[in-house]
Amino acid sequence: MTIHSLRRGTGKPLLLVHGLGSSRASWSLIGFALARHREVIAIDLSGHGASPAEEDSGSFAGLARSLDEWVMREGLAGVDMVGSSMGARLVLEMARRGRAGAVVALDPGGFWEGWERDYFYTTLSVSVAALRLIRPALPVLSKNAVARTALLAQLAARPWAMDGGLVATELGSFAATPTVDALLYDLAFGPAQEGPAAAGGGPVTIGWGRRDRLCLPVQAERAMPAFPGARLVWFERSGHFPQMEEPDEAVRVILEAVE
Repeated sequence: MTIHSLRRGTGKPLLLVHGLGSSRASWSLIGFALARHREVIAIDLSGHGASPAEEDSGSFAGLARSLDEWVMREGLAGVDMVGSSMGARLVLEMARRGRAGAVVALDPGGFWEGWERDYFYTTLSVSVAALRLIRPALPVLSKNAVARTALLAQLAARPWAMDGGLVATELGSFAATPTVDALLYDLAFGPAQEGPAAAGGGPVTIGWGRRDRLCLPVQAERAMPAFPGARLVWFERSGHFPQMEEPDEAVRVILEAVE
């Protein structure tokens, strides 16, 4: 089992866990700012980025298993963790298992119900298929504010304001990740996120983009009872990725939660 990681900074470790179809590059807007305060460890989950897929990398349970094993092997049990989207659900799962210290979960999946499951699966599946068709053109399209707005209509509140290079990297990674289809189905129709967190763990902060059109804000009302004592923070000008749309605010929330 191989999980590739990039470390920068010094001090108490802080683990960053990206979302579905992404990579450690998704933290590029906030990684250096966080590294002024902590040793930041950004990973590529199994089957994502530079990390090869394993037999069970197409399921949430498989990713949780490999992350759990990696954390223990690296001597990082109790490490503070930040996750985005699927990665946010993973760090909540690590908190539930007692593997994490302080946890910040940004727009976590796993709290959808009923029609929301179909909505998540159908809309994202269509987007992935489209991205694969236009993948060669993504670097050019991502430079154009109008094209960015069309490409990120579901994921971002202000896509025209986002960095074109980061958008190209993110969407290209989504189109290229081999486990995306299997993970999409498993995340949409598999078990919901369990709770509560194990006794003795660190504090849990759940951040949600007020304008998230993928993991709908109503789902925050289900996430909070699942993790009693958690703190809920709203990102008023963000969609699904606060670390990309409100990077300064994301850094502030994260440092406040883990210090």
